[in-house]
Amino acid sequence: METADLLKKVRKIEIKTKGLSGNIFAGEYHSAFKGRGMTFSEVREYQHGDDVRNIDWNVTARFNVPFVKVFEEERELTVMLIIDASASQVFGTQSKFKKDLIAELSAVLSFSASINNDKIGAIFFAQKVEKFIPPKKGRSHILRIIREILEFTPANQGTNLSEALAFLTGVMKKRCTTFILSDFMDFDENSQPRFEQAFKIASKKHDIVAVRVYDRRETELPSVGLVEMLDAETNQTVLVNTGRKKTRRLYNQWWKNCSDTLNRIFSRYKVDSANIATDVDYIKPLIKLFKKRA
Repeated sequence: METADLLKKVRKIEIKTKGLSGNIFAGEYHSAFKGRGMTFSEVREYQHGDDVRNIDWNVTARFNVPFVKVFEEERELTVMLIIDASASQVFGTQSKFKKDLIAELSAVLSFSASINNDKIGAIFFAQKVEKFIPPKKGRSHILRIIREILEFTPANQGTNLSEALAFLTGVMKKRCTTFILSDFMDFDENSQPRFEQAFKIASKKHDIVAVRVYDRRETELPSVGLVEMLDAETNQTVLVNTGRKKTRRLYNQWWKNCSDTLNRIFSRYKVDSANIATDVDYIKPLIKLFKKRA
């Protein structure tokens, strides 16, 4: 992508998502992703209705007037985005590629975090972790992350979510809120997820949120006769007769089984999740996700 075109695309995403973050998501985000606890702020005179458990007895004894401790939420969070940069993200038959959807979702989450004074970082992965952007604050930092998502080309085309989760666990010593933005298509030949153990470990240490992106065409095959299909991650091609009902049924069942397996994993490790297609408005799914956590 030419530099001018890239900057124009980044700017377009910024205008769209920054407005959404400020007008719609910032409050929902604040409620959904809370700080590490309450920290002491100040003391003030007791007022009717105050919790007597918060009375500061030392100050009260000194002035012979009841004073209470005031606490405020320790709000600042560290937010990490785990970005799937594998070849399967460069796919889309509707309004955008999965990669473009990930860029917009990342921007919305980043600007919402920024409005709440949180730091944002990113981990890009494909067959292995390809890039790490340490958490920071600021508009220029967010724009860098968006730009990287749009133009980044991984050295390897495959998917290995376990590597990204293990990297997160190793590099982030303190608990952080982590959004995984991926299609989660990381299954073995028996349609079993390869990342479950790493997912289990990471979810114990960090607050993991799974955002699964997909394209409608991935959910079922159209009946269009013989079609040569390319696996973008292995570069293997296969000739598929989509005209056969059995072929379409088996593919649809495979997709459903994968989806059910992912949902079971998310539920097992108490990970909140959202499924967002490339052809839908992502506002409602995100707000639903935030409200579920509030």
